[in-house]
Amino acid sequence: MENNRPENGKVWFITGASRGFGLEITKLLLEKGHRVAATTRQLDRLERTIGRENDRFLPLQTDLVNEASVKNVLTETVGKFGRLDVVVNNAGYGQFGYVEEISDTLVRREFDVNFFGTLNVIRHALPFMRRQGSGHIFNLSSMAGFTGFPGSGIYCASKFAVAGLSESLRDELADFGIRVTCVKPGNFRTDFLADSMQFEDTAIPEYTEKREAFHMLLKKMNRQQIGDPVRGAEIILSVSEMADPPCTSSSAPTPTRSPPGRSGKSRPT
Repeated sequence: MENNRPENGKVWFITGASRGFGLEITKLLLEKGHRVAATTRQLDRLERTIGRENDRFLPLQTDLVNEASVKNVLTETVGKFGRLDVVVNNAGYGQFGYVEEISDTLVRREFDVNFFGTLNVIRHALPFMRRQGSGHIFNLSSMAGFTGFPGSGIYCASKFAVAGLSESLRDELADFGIRVTCVKPGNFRTDFLADSMQFEDTAIPEYTEKREAFHMLLKKMNRQQIGDPVRGAEIILSVSEMADPPCTSSSAPTPTRSPPGRSGKSRPT
């Protein structure tokens, strides 16, 4: 077990760390002197990007849907670094398509990763944090967890679930000195719209025109989003340093609740 004094930096546990927000947060934290346990399904990719020579970095391969796997990597994190200060539940993907066209299998898979994966991490991280009497949990929702979008109903539902869970946990854990912040990012330039999407598995003719237009929109948006993911990572770090952090944090201009298609401005990310 490594020295766990504060001057050695906080201990962060980040899921989905091989790309996008997770990768940017990991890089920023290591630059700032923190200790980071970073999980991914693609360990080689993460190790190639960050390297293994940094003794403040612990790359971990895990299956977030598997409770035993989650428990093992959290135990390994505390075994190496001595404590657990901040959890960032970042892993997830977008199940897009019109609700009627998406099978039950795909719906449940989306919730397994986006919601139950997050829940597994929280439940197995909390015993460590309660014993410490401190901790901070960041749950990555989305602007799609703030308002619904056509063609994204299942993804939105999973992110609304994360937001609701976060709000409940905020009050449940306050007496233990554990803070909870739900982050709802807007449009950031990550590879989410290229590598973290899945589409419907049933094509219903009546949706063809809408479906094709939606797919085209997502392709046009990819890597053209206005938000800088590095700035998003900086905001999360800044919130983690607050004495009284907010329950909900938007790391981009806050979306309105105007239904998309009427305002034409809000789209999921």
